[in-house]
Amino acid sequence: MAPTRCPACPDGMKGPGKYLCWGCWTGLSMAARRELKRRDRRAMARLQELYGQITAGVPLDEIRITT
Repeated sequence: MAPTRCPACPDGMKGPGKYLCWGCWTGLSMAARRELKRRDRRAMARLQELYGQITAGVPLDEIRITT
């Protein structure tokens, strides 16, 4: 799989299987990253929550994953 555009920034490219580019990933809080790393049946809901907040314009360091 080829890299694709990062949904959180105009210039970043994210690798296959990654949610964000490295720069944006490190911009998330440790708590948000911890929740997004969990692999269970709620993983897709957490990803959708992340992308929903990005689309709504929530700054990366203010994103909270509650799912």
